[in-house]
Amino acid sequence: MKFSFNTPKETAKDLSRKLKDLRLLKKWKRSTLARRSGVTESSLRRFEQTGQVSLNNFLKLLHALGRLDETENLLKLPTVQSLEELKIMELEISKRGSI
Repeated sequence: MKFSFNTPKETAKDLSRKLKDLRLLKKWKRSTLARRSGVTESSLRRFEQTGQVSLNNFLKLLHALGRLDETENLLKLPTVQSLEELKIMELEISKRGSI
């Protein structure tokens, strides 16, 4: 398991900076991205300034920028190298949380 020294707030702010950079690379105004994504301009402004946005709006923004496919790399289960690792992983993953 990898450990990150970033806080959720820092990660959110980093994502908002990257999204803003992508918008500016396309030479889009906030109003353009807002219109193309269906996210209000005030929500986009708040996200770019504070990192706060709903998951639904974040996904809409990514879609409008043509980057939604990048979410496929999030939250991947670990890959196994052997049958033994697969058996162990199957034991660890249950249909319901145990804690």
